[in-house]
Amino acid sequence: MNRLAVRLVLSHVLVAVIGAAATYVIVREIAPPFFDENMRTSGMGAAGHGQGQAAGTFRTEFVDAVNQALIIGALVGAVAAALFGVFAARRVIRPLGTVRAATRQMARGRYDVPVPVPHETELAELATDVNTLGRGLADTEARRVRLLGEVGHEMRTPLTVIDGYVEGMIDGVLPSTPEQLGNVSEEVRRLRRLSEDLSMLSRAEEGRLGLSRQQVDVASVVRAAAERLRPQAEDSGLSLVVDVGAVELRALADPDRLARVVTNLVGNAIRATGPGGELHVACRREGDVAVVEVTDNGEGLEEGELERVFERFYRVSGRRVGEHDTGSGIGLTIARGIVREHGGDLTASSAGAGHGATFIARLPLAG
Repeated sequence: MNRLAVRLVLSHVLVAVIGAAATYVIVREIAPPFFDENMRTSGMGAAGHGQGQAAGTFRTEFVDAVNQALIIGALVGAVAAALFGVFAARRVIRPLGTVRAATRQMARGRYDVPVPVPHETELAELATDVNTLGRGLADTEARRVRLLGEVGHEMRTPLTVIDGYVEGMIDGVLPSTPEQLGNVSEEVRRLRRLSEDLSMLSRAEEGRLGLSRQQVDVASVVRAAAERLRPQAEDSGLSLVVDVGAVELRALADPDRLARVVTNLVGNAIRATGPGGELHVACRREGDVAVVEVTDNGEGLEEGELERVFERFYRVSGRRVGEHDTGSGIGLTIARGIVREHGGDLTASSAGAGHGATFIARLPLAG
């Protein structure tokens, strides 16, 4: 009784039986009075005793015939309803069986099993949703595998450098001078930064950054974070302009996390801009929102990359890699996670490759 096909068939039979029973009761109650009325109208009801007895016999036979016809009609209707119910149940159950088979394949890790889309609107929507789910799971699995590979790749470089320095010192090829040990220490710090970034990325994507919110001036936080990167920008031959205005932009936010957002955005702009380029960091108010913009005139982004740059370890095609580039490849992912945790959003815009890019963070203001 718990199977949908059985319930569909029984529902059709039940509807047929209820309709037949209702028809039987109504006809059984209405037909005899109508018959008597027609007999009186035709004059047979006022005839003699013999004719009256004949009319009564005829009336009984008529009622019996009607009852037999109703019973036969009810049985035929129930059988027809059952047959149609079986047909309808098969039409419904077959697509559901296909969906069930596909979901079982997905549970086993096969996300590329397509579900045929039936003609029925509701079932078609269900099949479409399952196909969308499969594509989403496949994309998530691909990103998970890519993440593991890229984390291994990011760790391999500093570990190789450390191993080379240590083996060289053990073999006596490299002296154990402060300079050589400093190179090892730099690679260790790079690994530590990668570990910290991965930990923050995990917390950001799970929505558990643990923000320490307080009343802060967004403009002041942006200015301080950008100015800390001015020496790095100047060493790269870039001009850094910071324009945050003179009006306070009070927000209930975590100042350390906001500073991390600005640091990641400006650091990304420095890596994307060649010597002689310009960086602009601006902050302004738009209604109840504080807008932070970081603009460069560097490599720029293609239209299809405006969202992908926020993916973990995504590398912009053709981007040059500096000799001392220590970016983990997840800075923008972390920055967007922090901004969204504050109730805002981080987006990118660009006129195309070679025309620079602008990253805009929007944060709700207090009150």
